[in-house]
Amino acid sequence: MNIYLTRHGETRLNKQKLMQGSIDEPLNDVGIRQAEEAHESLKDVKFDAVYSSPLIRAVKTASIIAGVPESEVIRDERIKEVYFGDYELRPYSKLGFKMTIFWLLPEVFKAPKSVEPIPSMVARSKSFIEDLAKENYENVLIVCHGGIIRALCGVLEKRKNGIKWRPKPHNCEIRKYQL
Repeated sequence: MNIYLTRHGETRLNKQKLMQGSIDEPLNDVGIRQAEEAHESLKDVKFDAVYSSPLIRAVKTASIIAGVPESEVIRDERIKEVYFGDYELRPYSKLGFKMTIFWLLPEVFKAPKSVEPIPSMVARSKSFIEDLAKENYENVLIVCHGGIIRALCGVLEKRKNGIKWRPKPHNCEIRKYQL
């Protein structure tokens, strides 16, 4: 199974450098263009299934990239963005020491109290990938978010700690895996 994994296109909150997490923010014009460019780069791929986080920015990106109606996108809560709790809608530059150090080095520092911890992210990702592996697909598109994609990549690469934190995933950057 070929897995094409990507982060959603840009939103207004991305542009403003604000943590959006579970905030259901739509794509901006740049995000739509990024998804259209990703669609063009994958135009020769026929997707047997298109999965997405239920958040509208991911669903819209999946629909554009795959060239299917939003109603055909399979939404899965397990690949929804990390819950950032008290840090949602805060500027990246004003997250405070605990959140900043966690986001830089989650391999070393625990998540602050209101933020979803790494083991939860890895467990969600592992459950999703295990269920996906039971399907008989040739090509699958998965559209999610900048936080949870790091756990999905870690699970797909069978990393010991379950995450691949670096390099940071860019909007509509396609990562391809074999499952």
